[in-house]
Amino acid sequence: MEILHSRILGEGRPLLILHGFLGMSDNWKTLGNQYAQNGFQVHLVDQRNHGKSFHTPDFDYELMSSDVLRYMDHHQIDSGNIIGHSMGGKTAMQFAVTQAERLEHLVVADISPKYYPAHHQPIIDALLKLDFDSISSRKEADELLSQELADFGIRQFLLKNLYWEEQGKLGFRFNLEVLKNKMEEIGDNIPPNSSYDGPTLFLRGDRSEYIMPSDFGEIKKHFPNTDIETIENAGHWLHAENPTQFFEKSLDFLNS
Repeated sequence: MEILHSRILGEGRPLLILHGFLGMSDNWKTLGNQYAQNGFQVHLVDQRNHGKSFHTPDFDYELMSSDVLRYMDHHQIDSGNIIGHSMGGKTAMQFAVTQAERLEHLVVADISPKYYPAHHQPIIDALLKLDFDSISSRKEADELLSQELADFGIRQFLLKNLYWEEQGKLGFRFNLEVLKNKMEEIGDNIPPNSSYDGPTLFLRGDRSEYIMPSDFGEIKKHFPNTDIETIENAGHWLHAENPTQFFEKSLDFLNS
């Protein structure tokens, strides 16, 4: 079985960081270095069909959770801490409710255990319109993408995934074809009667609608030993929009 690709920073208590949909480990490099300077061995992990990890037609949270378990076994991590953002948060929740003894602290960033209807279609549609047989630079890709996606920040986030597949030919690191076909899986909820009693922190952006006060009951049903805190001046990408507050709140919790 293949092992997830990662970048490992620092030494100390193991901390795995799981990125969100269409992201990759690189999105967390700056924060990863900060955790590493504070006593953690940080594992910035690429989930399957993302970053430099393996591509596969199979894609759901049970599989992605078992990828994390296999990764920990491979790196001889008996137990560790996990931060998961969005899709990565769902993977982390699934891991927590099935592998509680392997987890010390769980941080879930801007996602709840509930089902989310597929809502990434406009982004997928815009990405599918890019023809890499005729695009020869990142600038050109950005110009074409801007016709569909006005938000500069979202375009920059997506274009970080561009790389040279071969000389003169760009491509995306994520497996767009599979992710397009598995949109329903990305919004999936964790199993209805599952729970994790270990220390848990949910962080939500004050400008995000991914975790609403109406979700608090559902969160506490699955994660009874949880705190729910709000990051100010932040939307769904709260770790990028207010990294200082995100780091402070998460580090305090991980050290508690």
